[in-house]
Amino acid sequence: MNWIVAPFFMLGLAWAFLPDKSELRAGLILVGLGRCIAMVLVWTDLAGGDTEYCAILVAINSVLQMVLFAPMAVFCIRVIGHDADGVAISYSVVAVSVAVFLGIPLGAAVVTRVALRVIAGPAWYEKVFLRWAAPWSLLGLLYTILVLFASQGHAVVHQIVSVVRIAAPLVVYFVVIFSVTLWFTHRLGFGYALASTQSFTAASNNFELAIAVAVATFGPDSDQALAATVGPLVEVPVLLGLVYLVRYAAKRWRWK
Repeated sequence: MNWIVAPFFMLGLAWAFLPDKSELRAGLILVGLGRCIAMVLVWTDLAGGDTEYCAILVAINSVLQMVLFAPMAVFCIRVIGHDADGVAISYSVVAVSVAVFLGIPLGAAVVTRVALRVIAGPAWYEKVFLRWAAPWSLLGLLYTILVLFASQGHAVVHQIVSVVRIAAPLVVYFVVIFSVTLWFTHRLGFGYALASTQSFTAASNNFELAIAVAVATFGPDSDQALAATVGPLVEVPVLLGLVYLVRYAAKRWRWK
């Protein structure tokens, strides 16, 4: 669902809804390729899902994104899209963007964990350092989101028609991927906690990475960056609504 169904479903929706807008289409494809590693933790917690299973999926998706994002972006935009209307994407630029946005924080976390556990001991690291660092990681995420949105605020306000055209396939994407995943996991006998976590993971996207790659590859004023920025504007209210929907479904199905 995360690396085959969802990305290619977004690819199909991008072509179906934006056949005449290759730049906006490319931005949507980047959103579809970015598997969620941040907000999904919030959705899972609000829905009463399995937070430990969610953490495992986040870790797996973080590693897979560093390996798969760049080649899949080139394949979906350059190979399948045939560089339509002059839309070109560089593998090296995308790969470097992903490495900077994901690789540096991951490397810093690994070094910090290993060094502090050796120097200060596991108990101090777990009980003191992590409790001190946890709020800063959330503030860092919020600051990143603020900067990314501020850079695209003018474009969002002044291209409202494009925003609406981008929002339509995104709504379809979030609802369909979530619903299909939830139905299949329910039919397969998953418990509510695992099924809801899997569904939110499949339906959510790493919009921060998509915006960063779009800005680095196509420029901050590009339509690709605009499309990637609209992603979270649609994702947040839709996924919040799905939180209430899945909790209602659990009660209706008496899903434990």
